[in-house]
Amino acid sequence: MQAPQTTVDPAEIAKFEAMAAEWWDPNGKFKPLHMLNPCRLDYITSQIAGEFDRDLKSAKPLAGLRILDIGCGGGLLSEPMARLGAEVVGADAAERNIPVAQVHAEKSGLEIDYRHTTAEAMADAGEQFDVILNMEVVEHVASPIDYLIACRQLLKPGGLHLCSTLNRNPKSYVMAIIGAEHVMRWLPKGTHEWSKFITPDELFELLKQAGLNPVDRKGFVFNPLGWSWSLSDRDLSVNYVTASLKPA
Repeated sequence: MQAPQTTVDPAEIAKFEAMAAEWWDPNGKFKPLHMLNPCRLDYITSQIAGEFDRDLKSAKPLAGLRILDIGCGGGLLSEPMARLGAEVVGADAAERNIPVAQVHAEKSGLEIDYRHTTAEAMADAGEQFDVILNMEVVEHVASPIDYLIACRQLLKPGGLHLCSTLNRNPKSYVMAIIGAEHVMRWLPKGTHEWSKFITPDELFELLKQAGLNPVDRKGFVFNPLGWSWSLSDRDLSVNYVTASLKPA
């Protein structure tokens, strides 16, 4: 299966272009991601450590691994991966995100290869990675299956693909759109389209169709009392994450 030239949705890219300068403001338009990031990182690092037999207590546990952060935005995940020793490529179809990410990485003393490009372009160029972080992107592309095929092409045999997105049900509409965009105003109105949300079963099926082997899924659950996020084996009703492998 070959991916098309691009699955980029210009309207979706325009939304994130408009917010690019605020990526590193913990109280700005990306506040939800800043709050979620520690929980995301717990899942990401534990999955990588388990798959590649790494000791997360060591100085540079991800040394020797080449990681792609697709849809990297301002680098909220790319930077922690680089600090852990990985060789990181951060790619985003929104051009304005890249200089924001580059400047912040430079100020942080980190070497990260940030690129304004797409998954399809990198696949066509023959790029290969041990791990792909595909977080909160699949609900914004024009064709999820073609996009996931490109991600599979970018993985080395035995590589790990981590993909998070939003479930599609009445609760997710209330929480992610009415709550986050209209009540809390964490995100500009129209950032998400509920019809593009994907259920966990649908995503597992898409991953299989793309040639990947899904092996795990967990929910990201927000606690409004503690103002914090946690992982859940059972509650995948709003935000959730999946792990899948490319056959060796």
